[in-house]
Amino acid sequence: MRFASDLWRILRNDKGALVGGVIVLCYVLLAIFGPMFVQVSNDQDANNAYQAPSMAHPLGTDSLGQGVLSQIIVGARPIMIVGVLSAVVTIFVGVAVGLLSGYVGGLADSVIMRITDIFLTIPGLPLIIVLAAVIHTTNPFVLACVLSITAWAGLARAIRSQAMSLRSSDFVEAAKLQGVSLGNMVGRQLLPNVGPYVAIHFLLAITGAIYAEVGLFLLGIAPIAGTNWGIMINLAMAQGALYTTDSAFYLFSPMAAIVILQVAFVFFSRALDSVFNPRLRVQ
Repeated sequence: MRFASDLWRILRNDKGALVGGVIVLCYVLLAIFGPMFVQVSNDQDANNAYQAPSMAHPLGTDSLGQGVLSQIIVGARPIMIVGVLSAVVTIFVGVAVGLLSGYVGGLADSVIMRITDIFLTIPGLPLIIVLAAVIHTTNPFVLACVLSITAWAGLARAIRSQAMSLRSSDFVEAAKLQGVSLGNMVGRQLLPNVGPYVAIHFLLAITGAIYAEVGLFLLGIAPIAGTNWGIMINLAMAQGALYTTDSAFYLFSPMAAIVILQVAFVFFSRALDSVFNPRLRVQ
């Protein structure tokens, strides 16, 4: 309750963070409920191809005469699902590795950190492209794992540093004297103290995953199945969007949806920063 009250107070004082939070909430609701009320028709109407925005189609139509807005709404769910799943995998692996390495120390810490360093030095995007091309999956969880293949490493190093500073604290020493197990120590003693950093990193992980996911669909590496923003950009480019103004709305509408969401995440994360770090609060 204290967290919720602090967050609400900061959102009321920071209008940018409030707007960001409202936009993020709208996107979440759109991803959950949008496809229940809006569907992308399989009917083709060449006579209505590349129509300008109108009352019937507020964002115009594509080459098949289908409404762009309906595709934006339906395409939000797969993009958001993979983005959130990828962030969850990144957070889970990064926090688990970082806490374990920082608390245990010694040889285990050295081995874990050398492995982590390897993942830090691997170019993430080329590896994601290669894995996505080889696996060629439409499974959201598998795709999320591919997107987070190297993303956890930086978080693990940051969490390790915090765990190392916490392991000599009084409450950890007291827990040791009580014979607390390793899992209990990591999960109940150390994890709550790194929660603020993890919460902010979670939002950043979602934005990074969405960018990477859209990039895979744009390049045609991930299989095209259904409708999402990356596929829309891919099809618009294939239809010559860079060389004609006819498909401009079809190209720029999903791009605008992505940019708005990313900016909203950035502004909302500012509110979380202020909650966890009082010195950043807007007076």
